[in-house]
Amino acid sequence: MTQEIEIEFKNLLTPCEYNKLLTDIPFPIEAITQTNYYFETKERTLQDLGSALRIRQKNGRYQLTLKQPHKHGLLETHDMLTETEAEACIHGEMVEKKATAKQLKQLGIDIHSLQCLGSLTTERRELQIEDILLVLDYSMYNGKADYELELEATSQESGIDYFHKLLHKFGIPIRNTPNKIERFFTSLSLF
Repeated sequence: MTQEIEIEFKNLLTPCEYNKLLTDIPFPIEAITQTNYYFETKERTLQDLGSALRIRQKNGRYQLTLKQPHKHGLLETHDMLTETEAEACIHGEMVEKKATAKQLKQLGIDIHSLQCLGSLTTERRELQIEDILLVLDYSMYNGKADYELELEATSQESGIDYFHKLLHKFGIPIRNTPNKIERFFTSLSLF
């Protein structure tokens, strides 16, 4: 089973703040485009459990990821999909993959009750600085667009310290920043 604990910090940005970070931090010039397809039950069971299920299409690869709350961040469970399997899921024929199916079953969710509610496309730039990964995202979904800074760290302590120093250095206020799936669902007026 492929699992990991994700420790990340996020902050929404204005277009001006995004461009300042893009100019002043040596992010790659070219962005990597990725598309997330989001899944949920009609009853919104995953949301009620604080969880989320997505397929990420990136560089011609498809990864199914279940995110669940964990005391140190988020527990992510991954399965790779073929393009055919991903297309089947997106079009309503969910494919059972070992790791994610096991976790969904533990949550009491029938994989066949899940449906794709849409997608969010992100132009992403990443920069690794020692044990910190900085991520600058421009995301488009349902006629909306937003800008976001993410920081992934190996510990809560090092991550939050670096994150706050970076925001302070660029004069960016800390903003309440729901994750992408929450922003996507809000844009559908489902919640």
